[in-house]
Amino acid sequence: MVMGVPTAAAMAVTGVNSVLLAVLVVVWVRNYRQFRTPMVLGLLGFSSVLLIENLIAIYFFSSSMRSLYSMDPLAGQVVFGMRLLELVAISFLSYATLK
Repeated sequence: MVMGVPTAAAMAVTGVNSVLLAVLVVVWVRNYRQFRTPMVLGLLGFSSVLLIENLIAIYFFSSSMRSLYSMDPLAGQVVFGMRLLELVAISFLSYATLK
């Protein structure tokens, strides 16, 4: 089954999310080593779990599971919308962290 445009776009956005989250993990590991605060540890845990979730999503997009998204065009659009919202949130967090 061929991957639809919304599903392919969702996969691309998930890749961007993963890169941003990997940057955040590196920054927060460095910050935690320096400051040892529970807040930074919480941010590190949050970004690590979200990064793992995004990497698993990329696997499912590229595996035979993509048919779950491709069977219904609305499902692909909803998944793309959710991934796009996640990108907006991660972008705000990345901007604030890197400033």
